[in-house]
Amino acid sequence: MVAVTGLCLSILLNLALMAALAPKHRHGLPQVQKLERLEEHVVDPGHGAGCIALIPVRGVITMNISGRGESMVDTIKAQLRQAEDDPNVKAVVLAIDSPGGEVTAADVIYNAVRRVRAKKPVVVSMGSMAASGGYYIACGGSYLFANETTFTGSIGVIIQTVRINDLLGKIGVVPVTFKSGEFKDMLSGLREMTPQEKEYVQKLVMETYGRFVGIVAKERHLPEEQLRAGIADGRVVTGRDALAEKLVNALGEVEDAYKKARELGKAADAPVIAYEEKFHFARLFRMFGSDAFQSGKMEINLAQQFLPQLEPGKAYLLPEMCVPYGESRN
Repeated sequence: MVAVTGLCLSILLNLALMAALAPKHRHGLPQVQKLERLEEHVVDPGHGAGCIALIPVRGVITMNISGRGESMVDTIKAQLRQAEDDPNVKAVVLAIDSPGGEVTAADVIYNAVRRVRAKKPVVVSMGSMAASGGYYIACGGSYLFANETTFTGSIGVIIQTVRINDLLGKIGVVPVTFKSGEFKDMLSGLREMTPQEKEYVQKLVMETYGRFVGIVAKERHLPEEQLRAGIADGRVVTGRDALAEKLVNALGEVEDAYKKARELGKAADAPVIAYEEKFHFARLFRMFGSDAFQSGKMEINLAQQFLPQLEPGKAYLLPEMCVPYGESRN
């Protein structure tokens, strides 16, 4: 009897999970699911009207889908959107602890931050590191705090590849490539790059760098020529040096950012809240892989979850010390 009951419960649970994981269709077409409102929990109590939304940006900034089933960019954008649309949220504290990451991912979040800033104050609190792409995003804020020991700055762009043709030659492997154009395999690593290819990649890097330094100049009200000739050479600086260079507004910790957000948002003693997604069984399975249910297998890749996985050929906003391998060009 116990075994039969257990089997029935197992079947019901599996059917519920299949329904949760399966895409919804109407007239044969996938239906777009309405985004659920994120749940709120208090991280710093207060008794005033309204609230301050705390939104974290942690780790390498990427558009890759995480083990939780969505990208870091999607998660942050959803939190920013809810804070922007909620009239009860008087200001936002963006807590950044990131070495940077993908250029496009950082740019998308920066633009989302600016959209919120157009409606309500966004105070940035930098943690251990808000460098390169982390600083790129920070520039979208209304007021920037750094800790004295924060590593920030690193205004620069990097593209890398790994050249392995010498190694292949030592073991008798000869790569054969068929390509449609001169530059199609310029970052393959299977051969030496030509001078023309190096010049082209450097041009791509400098165009992206131009956008980055232009954003810093505009947002921080600094002459672009001064930045290019000085601090915007890719170097990492401490929070104290960043303040001297006017890259941030003040030194302080996250509690100072809460205080400033309450001041700018005219919400004295307002509580600080953070967002979290509602629990669903489908999310539990997505953490182990999108095809876990269909294949009957569950795989946890700890390296993928916790270590930065830089991909050859992608442009990154990262300090040199966070680039684990390969040749760098910046």
